Amino acid sequence: MSEFIQLKRECAAIAIPSGSPSILPAGTGVSVMQFLGNSWTVTSAHGMFRIDVKDADALGLTPPAATEAPAGEPVAFSEKMIWDQLKTVYDPEIPVNIADLGLIYSCVTTPLELGGNRIDIKMSMTAPGCGMGNVLKMDVESKLAKLPEVKEVNVEIVFEPAWGPARMSEAAKLQLGFDL
Repeated sequence: MSEFIQLKRECAAIAIPSGSPSILPAGTGVSVMQFLGNSWTVTSAHGMFRIDVKDADALGLTPPAATEAPAGEPVAFSEKMIWDQLKTVYDPEIPVNIADLGLIYSCVTTPLELGGNRIDIKMSMTAPGCGMGNVLKMDVESKLAKLPEVKEVNVEIVFEPAWGPARMSEAAKLQLGFDL
């Protein structure tokens, strides 16, 4: 992508890789590196940042239209639904979703007594000191909470076993240029 833009207004952002909230002033020049699911990764003279889709107007961009489920019968909750949602969450530094990166260590669905389901996720980061952990955790929680029949979502960040490139899917390795 790498399109240069001057921000049209002050804009909330998250510094990458620290995960620190930041405010980028109007007029700040940024280069758009990529759009990943629900945010843009941009670089400026002050570093790399993640800008949420809700702030598209600050970039002078139009967010992609939300995909709506086809009308008709409601879709039954399934494990495939969970994995499809996980594949819409991206590491902002790496243009690959967290499922294909191998960051999801476990995904357990438990039916609740009063109806609905609880989803428990154990996930890791590509590096133990990654400041984006809480940001990605919130992304996973909010996306999974929107699924039908989901009443509770618990996401735990773990570092055992340590993440390594061997956990990536073949598609992710190919996309990132790893030798298969």
